[in-house]
Amino acid sequence: MTDISELPPTASEIRPEWLSQALSVRFPGVQVASIEVTNQRQVTNSHANLRVLYDVSGGAPETMFCKLPPTDPNRREAILRTGMGEREVKFYEQLAPKLGMRVPEVLVAEERADGTFILLLEDLDASGCVISDGRLGVSPDSAAGALEDLAALHLCYREPNVRASEVPWILASSSSSDYGSVMLRYGLENNRDRLSDAFAEIAELCIKNSDQLQELWHQGPQTVIHGDAHIGNLFFDGDRTGFLDWGIININTPMRDVSYFLTMSLAIDERRSHERDLLSHYLEIWNAGGGEPLSWDDVWLAHRVHAAYTVLASCQVVTFPDDATPQRQVFAAAFLDRAQTAVADLEARSAIRSSGGF
Repeated sequence: MTDISELPPTASEIRPEWLSQALSVRFPGVQVASIEVTNQRQVTNSHANLRVLYDVSGGAPETMFCKLPPTDPNRREAILRTGMGEREVKFYEQLAPKLGMRVPEVLVAEERADGTFILLLEDLDASGCVISDGRLGVSPDSAAGALEDLAALHLCYREPNVRASEVPWILASSSSSDYGSVMLRYGLENNRDRLSDAFAEIAELCIKNSDQLQELWHQGPQTVIHGDAHIGNLFFDGDRTGFLDWGIININTPMRDVSYFLTMSLAIDERRSHERDLLSHYLEIWNAGGGEPLSWDDVWLAHRVHAAYTVLASCQVVTFPDDATPQRQVFAAAFLDRAQTAVADLEARSAIRSSGGF
């Protein structure tokens, strides 16, 4: 960690002196001459791309990706309250060096007690990596490797005493927010004609039986999970799948990661053709690695139950905002298509009845 007391509030306010000191932890002797912000956008947080000129590079890269809290005051306050930035910084500082997963190289990772943070990460475009626009899915072979990486994470932190001693800042996910229910209700009331019957039925269930669903989605062995492994939070480095956006890292059943990854990152036809084999692959690794024993029936039913979670995950998509960019519209359409197909293919409503009786 650097001893810089104040974090820049926006990418445009990153100064050469600040960046020189921040980068010097990993690149001793670096001296930044100037910084150009080449692209800025507001997603959940503020994202920007930086081009850096150096008097002395010290091996630091010429381009990097910057992640900061949102600039809008209301959204900024809401995001800071979630602790997403703090968790992601801690992931890159503490967990990423111990794991074999492909994640972006961290250049600067700083957070403060008030929830503010800054992440400067590897420029994946410059590294030749590919980020899907939503339509391109993870191939079955790459999916098998990604499940191996997820299994390694899950097995590493399957014991409560290990979690308590090594990652006490990672907590069980909370079900207290009604944000998703509010957004789903808006979607049902204003865009019902754009939603399938199976999807709408699960959406109603998310609204009326939120607590019961959350309890069901938390059943099973507990461990550290990524928590949001959909296609928008992944990247391709050749044949390998990398993982982005660790702000929702939490304690839950590993099947949340496994099912959500399969339903929301593979192309629909390839998921249909390969999900059973991929689930078997994960199950074999989990059981061989000393995880709480799971049977095929356990895993298959859990996969079907967690398919319903894709509906809640689509809560922002179903509002179909008028100001969505063309790029965002393409991604949202692919996201919703995966979710609607998964709940129908896997008969998620029937699986919920079999598991929870409601």
